[in-house]
Amino acid sequence: MASSPVTMMKMKVNDCSPPSTAAARLLPLFRRYQIHLRSSVGPLQSPCFRRTIITRATRSSFSSSSVITASMTTEASAKVIDGKKIAKDVRDEITAEISRMKDSIGVVPGLAVVLVGDRKDSATYVRNKKKACEAVGIKSYEVCLPEDSTEEEVLKYISGFNDDPMVHGILVQLPLPSHMNEQNILNAVCIEKDVDGFHPLNIGRLAMRGREPLFVPCTPKGCIELLHRYNVEIKGKRAVVVGRSNIVGTPAALLLQREDATVSIVHSRTKNPEEITRQADIIISAVGQPNMVRGSWIKPGAVIIDVGINPVEDATNPRGYRLVGDVCYEEASKVASAITPVPGGVGPMTIAMLLSNTLLSAKRIHNFN
Repeated sequence: MASSPVTMMKMKVNDCSPPSTAAARLLPLFRRYQIHLRSSVGPLQSPCFRRTIITRATRSSFSSSSVITASMTTEASAKVIDGKKIAKDVRDEITAEISRMKDSIGVVPGLAVVLVGDRKDSATYVRNKKKACEAVGIKSYEVCLPEDSTEEEVLKYISGFNDDPMVHGILVQLPLPSHMNEQNILNAVCIEKDVDGFHPLNIGRLAMRGREPLFVPCTPKGCIELLHRYNVEIKGKRAVVVGRSNIVGTPAALLLQREDATVSIVHSRTKNPEEITRQADIIISAVGQPNMVRGSWIKPGAVIIDVGINPVEDATNPRGYRLVGDVCYEEASKVASAITPVPGGVGPMTIAMLLSNTLLSAKRIHNFN
């Protein structure tokens, strides 16, 4: 299920404005995380999930000087984890692999997107996915249905894509119109083409030791990919995930656990959340609330992955708003050893991981290594 961010609400929130008590802020703020950036990365291999497209040469290209360790630092500012650059690297690797596949067996991966209704934000996301597919050589298929379409019509198209050998991944753009049963529609996508990775069987396998999901949700996998690419040590470290949504928080925690981190989840009922986050070597925040995680919540030298993409009112911006993360960047960058910016951090990884999953599906279906 690919989802667009909730309709942007203009909020008057200044950068790093003084917080009230943690409890007072958390309860209203921890609404269900609704930035459904659904897509995922390619196969994850035991014992720890690793990239399918990444080669040993790629990993070795990082010198020891680029290794980030989650420990104390005396530097005044954190290293910026550049999601745009890493996403470009991943797309370049995918392009090369698709070319090799086409030359070897004549197969081009195909991704089908189903869009129902005329929401501008959803249409924009579908358009961006189509451009990304074309850029790496993936064939895109798109079905745009009117808002008043019946559930049966949507299921008919999904069934057709399930049976189409040219289609290797299927993505239903969310949200769907209110008269449709979202669960029924999403469950209709066959698990072998569920490149979003949110089929219950995939999540169940992700949670179990010794089992491998066919696909892993892309935004959480993109977070782990950034840690891998910057050689952040995860094994044995304390990691805290802020947020427990099915879309990001829960699978991110499962992925960190598979990497042998000791994992805690902070959520809307957590008491004194800042005491827990201050123990973390790695923090992944995914609650969709601007500047919630303060500098005082962060252990010196921690690595911060900020999934949040939140619009806040800004009269100086031509658009009238600007985007900020869940983490107060201005404060956190003075405490952490490394941090993702917003925008330009986790966001670009989402579509890159969707492309990777689509390639993975095509390779699996055609037994291409």
